[in-house]
Amino acid sequence: MNRYTNIRQLGDGTYGSVVLGRSLESGELVAIKRMKRKFYSWECMNLREVKSLKKLNHANVIKLKEVIRENDHLYFIFEYMKENLYQLMKDRTRLFPESAVRNIMFQILQGLAFIHNMVSFTGT
Repeated sequence: MNRYTNIRQLGDGTYGSVVLGRSLESGELVAIKRMKRKFYSWECMNLREVKSLKKLNHANVIKLKEVIRENDHLYFIFEYMKENLYQLMKDRTRLFPESAVRNIMFQILQGLAFIHNMVSFTGT
């Protein structure tokens, strides 16, 4: 984790917390998810979610850049997205126009179809 610096907390959930970070090598902003469960070996790399996330590469699916296990903590380094759908919905002051809803749903379904096809095809 010494290749990244933490900037600020983005969120906290049941399985982990997410911070905005910056790569010290490239200066790129990333989202760093620290899992709450501890992992005492690299067997965590055999988890279905980890295997699937590492293989997914699609415009509508967040990209997992790296997995780090340090001091029995597991970190997922994701590409950083400035906005997310939850925040977009929460911050709105009026209903989305139909064209925006169609566009959002199209992107969600494109990503979901890709994940479904990838997981079905590879068996992971």
